Amino acid sequence: MKLAFAGKGGVGKTSLTAWMADLLARQGKNVWMIDADTALSLGQASGLDEAALPEPIIARQDLVRERIHEGGFLNLNPEVGDLPETLAVDVPLCDEPTPGIEPGRKRLLVMGALTNAGGGCACDANALLKALLANLVMDSEDCVLVDLEAGVEHLGRGTVTHVDGLVVVSEPSFRSFRVAADVSRMASDLGLTNQVLAVNRYTGGDLPELPELPERRISIPPLDGLAKRQMTSGNVLGIPETPQIEKNLRSLLASLGF
Repeated sequence: MKLAFAGKGGVGKTSLTAWMADLLARQGKNVWMIDADTALSLGQASGLDEAALPEPIIARQDLVRERIHEGGFLNLNPEVGDLPETLAVDVPLCDEPTPGIEPGRKRLLVMGALTNAGGGCACDANALLKALLANLVMDSEDCVLVDLEAGVEHLGRGTVTHVDGLVVVSEPSFRSFRVAADVSRMASDLGLTNQVLAVNRYTGGDLPELPELPERRISIPPLDGLAKRQMTSGNVLGIPETPQIEKNLRSLLASLGF
């Protein structure tokens, strides 16, 4: 299972990614978590201290030059099979695994923000990320979850071409739904038509009439436990509403055909 999570900034796609990774790992799945959002928040949302986060790929300019500019030429198909194990860090489970199940392993890879490399274009690092994603999706039997950068930037660069499901996350506002519609349309143009719309913090009411929005939909209500937690911590795991969240996640997976 290879899923990407996309949407406007602040809608909760990082929280959904962290929740899904922990659920799958506790059910015995090995999970690769790819933080492709320049906000660099997936690790903290999963309970890691800042000091325990992996070094972002974009900060490894030596590695980017070695793999992408090998021999003085631009290499868009670099050898990356050794990199996931080298660059990732393990992420602990939030809770006990499903009874009778051997827990899976959660590992985190971080793309990084431009400020980590002194600014400038991330095209080379993005090429390396695309190669890493393709390697994990096509050569790994593990689950891969990708937390995409806010908006449509990664879709425009085709970063998620190889995933087999897209979770389009929105909050109940017209601007957020408009971004979600753009995300869905661009993903469909890339051939990624297996999509579900996750409406976060939904309190009821009709959704906007935007034909590009995915037809398959789930909703997640406002979570008081999460709101209180976020005042003191970036960790979204282990909140009181976890059973309700996991029910929503199972509905999401069923909607995608998993």
